[in-house]
Order: sequence, then C-alpha cells, then structure tokens
Amino acid sequence: MRELISSIYKIFRKVRVMISNFLSLYWTRFLFYCNKIDTGSVSSKGVPYVMIARGGKCRVGQDLRLNNSISSNPIGRVQRCSLVVGPGASLLIGDHVGMSFVAINCQHSITIGDHVMIGGGTCIYDTDFHPLSVSKRNANENDSTQKAAVIIGNNVFIGANSTVLKGVQIGDGAVIGACSVVTKSVPAGEIWAGNPARFIKKME
Repeated sequence: MRELISSIYKIFRKVRVMISNFLSLYWTRFLFYCNKIDTGSVSSKGVPYVMIARGGKCRVGQDLRLNNSISSNPIGRVQRCSLVVGPGASLLIGDHVGMSFVAINCQHSITIGDHVMIGGGTCIYDTDFHPLSVSKRNANENDSTQKAAVIIGNNVFIGANSTVLKGVQIGDGAVIGACSVVTKSVPAGEIWAGNPARFIKKME
C-alpha cells in the first residue's frame, strides 16, 4: 500500500513540476517582452524578477537558462533570479549562460560573456548602492554612489553564494570558489576564492 501511494505521489509531483515549468516559461518570456529585453532564447524553471527601468537596456543571447525554484536546483538558499537594470544602465548577457537564484543589479554596466555558469545565490553589483560618507548617507545623497562596470569573460564559472562587486573584471576561463567576495579583477584561467577573493592557483 505504501509503495502504491509513493508511486502515485511521485507521478503527481512530476506532473505538477512539468505544468509549473511550462507556465513559468511563458510568463518569463512575457516579462522579457514587456521589459523590452532583446533576447535570443530563454528557458526558465520558476519565474524570475525582472525590472528594466526606462532608459535602461538589457540584451540576452541564445540559450539563457534560469533556475528560480527549489525543484529546479535544490541546493538551498532559494530565491528567484532577479535582473534589475537602472535608468541609462546596460546589462549584456551572452550565449549559453546558466544562472540559479542569481541577483544582478545593474546601475551602470554589466557584461557577461558566453558559456558562463553562475551558481546559486550569487549576487553581481556594479554599484555601492549607498555612499561611504556618513553625512551623505544620512542626507540620502545616493547620487554620489560609486559605480564601475563589471565584465565577466567567456567560460567563467562562479561558485554558489558568491558576490561580485563593482569594477571587477573576471577573465576568460576563470573559476570563482563558492562563497567568495570578488573585490578586484581576476586574470583569465585562474582560480580565486575567499573573502576577499584571492588567487588560489592557475587552471591546469
């Protein structure tokens, strides 16, 4: 009896996930269309958060893959992917890019190359969001916030729960270890990890 109930449950679960993925894919495409995202092809499990401000620009290449639900990638710390682009900012994502629960907040310029894998819970920011000065923060003078372009090369792998900060360039084929905070540029073909991220070794 238990075996029968288990089998029925697994069939029900599989059907529910299939229906959910089908609906979320078309809702995601609708969100991209409404936000005027120039896109190639997108597959999405679960629905991301998408907000492209007036004057902002987002372009996505072929085969963007988004995981936004625990059933699509059950590694913990689940959140929807979020693609946020501010006024006058530019987010460019290349071909064959995969993201799980990734938050990208672009207020200046973020470029992601081809064949990039970005692990669950990773955040990518090109701004400090708030000024360092106490007086400017108290006066809510966010116009003085520092911003600098982020560039992620081709074939980069960024481990889960990492944070990439403003002004960083990550070279082709580099690997960022899980839970790293990347505060300065990473040369091509190197492994970096830690907080702040440091050189570990060159790729073999």
